[in-house]
Amino acid sequence: MPSFADHDQAQDANFVDRRKNEDDSQGGFERRQFGNSHVELSPDARELAEAIDQYKVTHRRRYVTFEEMLEVIHALGYEKQPAVV
Repeated sequence: MPSFADHDQAQDANFVDRRKNEDDSQGGFERRQFGNSHVELSPDARELAEAIDQYKVTHRRRYVTFEEMLEVIHALGYEKQPAVV
């Protein structure tokens, strides 16, 4: 009966680590889900994006929760308007 170690060695031989960049011309480029540019955003959306980015840097967070996002929105001065009946 083959052992788990034999199975792992067989898999390691076939494993390709796609995270390694053969052509390291990017100079330590970090792949991200979203781009860093806020150029195509409206001024209000850009302000929000930059405020969230600053919040993440200040609080050392990679991702923010909805509560944290709401905190940033309130800090920018946005308030929910009462419903008009």
